[in-house]
Amino acid sequence: MTELLAPAGNMEALKAAISNGCDAIYLGMQKFGARAYSSNFDLESLKEAVMYAHLRNVKIYVTMNTIVFENETQEMKEQMRELNDIGVDGIIVQDLAALDYIVNNFLDMEAHCSTQMGIDDLDGTLLFKELGAKRVVLSREVEIEKVKEIKRVAKIPLEIFVHGALCVSYSGNCLMSGLIGYRSGNRGRCVGSCRKEYELVDKTTNTVIDKNYILSTKDLNTIEHIEDLKEIDSLKIEGRMKEPAYVANVVSKYRKALDHKITEEDKADLSKTFNRTFTKGYLFHEDPKDITNILRPNNVGYEIGRISKIIKDTYEITLSSPLNQNDIIRISHNGEDVILNVVKLYDKDDNLINKAEDICYIKVKEKLSKGDLVYITKDYGYYKTLDASLEKEFKHFPLDVKVYAYPDSKLVIEAKGLGVDYLYEGEEILGIAINNPTTKEQVIKQFARLGDTIFELNQVEYEEFGAYIPAKLLNAARRDVVQGLYDLKINSQKKRTKALKPKEKISFAPQKPYFTATVTTQEQYDACVSGGIKEIYFENVIRRNQIEYKDKEGGLLIGGYGGIYHYKESNPFVTDYSLNVVNATSCYELYRLGAKRITLSYELNKGQIEDLINAYHEENDGYPALEMIVYGKAPMMFTKYCPLKKMGQCGHCKTNSYELKDEHGSFPIMTHEDCTVTILNGKTLNLLDELESIKGIEAFRLNFTLESKDQVTKVINNAFDKLGGEVNKSVFNPDTDTRGHFNKEII
Repeated sequence: MTELLAPAGNMEALKAAISNGCDAIYLGMQKFGARAYSSNFDLESLKEAVMYAHLRNVKIYVTMNTIVFENETQEMKEQMRELNDIGVDGIIVQDLAALDYIVNNFLDMEAHCSTQMGIDDLDGTLLFKELGAKRVVLSREVEIEKVKEIKRVAKIPLEIFVHGALCVSYSGNCLMSGLIGYRSGNRGRCVGSCRKEYELVDKTTNTVIDKNYILSTKDLNTIEHIEDLKEIDSLKIEGRMKEPAYVANVVSKYRKALDHKITEEDKADLSKTFNRTFTKGYLFHEDPKDITNILRPNNVGYEIGRISKIIKDTYEITLSSPLNQNDIIRISHNGEDVILNVVKLYDKDDNLINKAEDICYIKVKEKLSKGDLVYITKDYGYYKTLDASLEKEFKHFPLDVKVYAYPDSKLVIEAKGLGVDYLYEGEEILGIAINNPTTKEQVIKQFARLGDTIFELNQVEYEEFGAYIPAKLLNAARRDVVQGLYDLKINSQKKRTKALKPKEKISFAPQKPYFTATVTTQEQYDACVSGGIKEIYFENVIRRNQIEYKDKEGGLLIGGYGGIYHYKESNPFVTDYSLNVVNATSCYELYRLGAKRITLSYELNKGQIEDLINAYHEENDGYPALEMIVYGKAPMMFTKYCPLKKMGQCGHCKTNSYELKDEHGSFPIMTHEDCTVTILNGKTLNLLDELESIKGIEAFRLNFTLESKDQVTKVINNAFDKLGGEVNKSVFNPDTDTRGHFNKEII
């Protein structure tokens, strides 16, 4: 059966989701979850949440899908042990260290691979099946036909997003928030850089093409494709930052769709809570240029009419949909929004009214124009309907009882419900009834009073043997039976642990540091060869996401898990920065898969690198083989969406160069042959001055993207001079360069 998976940022949202028919909930704790700014749960509220959900046969998955720094690994493990004790069904993870700990320590609590891992193909899915994951959450960029093919071949449960906010970048491969503001999306603290306004600049002609919300995606909505989605194991709604009413609205509509009860009105009602307008997503072949709403990055609401006449400070609205008193409306005026709470609504005779169907009048101080569009952003009446649905029982579970009542004996009841059996035995001795023995109808009457429980009375077996059972005794028995079944259901959750097996130790002999280089052009490659770089990544790069695996000769630089699975038996390889490696266990797992060297994440600082190396040495009696990017424009995001195509510049990337610009700086756009795009940091990472102080790194990488041949040669010469300690003068330019996270801790 297809699982409907709902978000919950707090207990109210959790109850709203369950009340409206979800099968499972995903939620976060105070740490390690990719939505640090939602309310989230502590251990006590999580216990309550698990109990509430499990009684209703709803599963709980906890998100621990951030990268985990070395000094956090023990806290991560402790939290996982506590989650297992509580009875959590699964944990959603990004970090290999987190996956490894779940798989090797818990028998019943599942490891689910987060979309942050960037798994978008069969090879990546098979790798994690091999590593012990019980579910893979595929990238939002995967098309439905490919999802079905992966499911058919891999034979592992798959989860996909079907509704809610979209990242414009491949999840887990966006460094923009972290590199600009030191608040990392890989740490759950994304500041929403993609929701800002940017200028698109043609650098070749030095012209501003436009200024808008060019990176802000629409919200995903696949309700029209529900029949196609039913083959997939779990359908996920995004929204842990959303209010309970939003959760109730979306969950109820997808529940109806899955149950063949959806109407066109229901589908339209999805616009009545937060939305940025909708897209069917890459899942159902949306043209990449139509994935964004460049006009506004926040709630659009839904259109209900326009200003049709102006009479002094009174504005006539001609309506296409009803408007009610207390609705919140948005009027689009000269590119700006006027937000109004409709406290007073008038008819044509200036009478106050509660509701208007065709024409109405409002009196406001703001200046509006004829033709201005009017939207509802909060439908007061509809929200009251949603509020009424926030805490109700979506379904009741059958309760079967057999009642044994004999004179001069105790009352005994066998009860079945929620898949468990409970035996009740009263304390009082029953008396014989002189005139009115207790009848089956009376037993049913008392046991049917289950309104404040999740049960409904189903079968009742009772034979009359002349006993008298006081009504208060039956009521007490009913309450005891209900609580007994509750307790048995909650305690039936298996929480088994595994005996740890010793691991083979893997270590590498320390090497004298040397340089590697990544290049994007033949002339950069030639300059690297001339400059004495021995290991150059050019046509041997297997990037993360949207890649076709072709036969390759020699060593590879691999940026995604699918690439590792595909080439691990045929080619030696180095792993790239895009695997977000920040701890010793992740290094170990990649070495175990065959990596000869591991490129560290951009998001590590100097102290955290030292922590990783020390921890690895302690666990393996030797050193890791590490690579570190010390020069180049960092990739802020990698995206299937092309902002140039969106702005009518398709094809011009072959002759012109472009950048995005905001108040903080500029961000060059680097296009690829398959029309994917990398947005680069405008400032260049430059750690060449720091080389002598960085210990334990085998290979220092120079990452060349937009540099000319002469610039490449200059950087290489500076790098060798600095590594050899021959130049005391700084090669760091504070106007153009950055040290990234090297001296700062990301949060």
